[in-house]
Amino acid sequence: MKRITTGAALAAGALAATALAFAPSAAAVTPTTATVTASCGIFGGGTATLTATQTGTSATLTLTSSAITTPLALSANSIASTLTMSNSTGASRVFSGTVNPAMAAGSPVTVGPLPGTVASGDSLDFYKGSLKMVIFGVTVTCTSSAAQSPGPFVF
Repeated sequence: MKRITTGAALAAGALAATALAFAPSAAAVTPTTATVTASCGIFGGGTATLTATQTGTSATLTLTSSAITTPLALSANSIASTLTMSNSTGASRVFSGTVNPAMAAGSPVTVGPLPGTVASGDSLDFYKGSLKMVIFGVTVTCTSSAAQSPGPFVF
């Protein structure tokens, strides 16, 4: 009787392991990077890269650009950023936080990773969205006049 019970337990374990091996993987954002052209007032404008990550319904976005620069030296985590992404499948999604590296005057801008919440099927684009950065009480808004490339982030 003990052999039958042990054999059944081993068979059940093998079946469970096989099911896990063939289970669909968790949803992941595609693409993971996109290029946008942004205009940011006193910070300048030009090409910027957005990088996206996803874990379930949590996602982060990071914007980096050598064309958009800081007019002043900034300490780490001193820019309050709100990145609003247009969503072709529903309401816009907002990613916000105070995450940035220290930057010398004239340095390329990096903000993020900024956390936000997404839903399965969201299709997010910086075009018709915006990035608002509050620096020393001054709000700088970045916008784009064209869709990101190679296309929207699909979650």
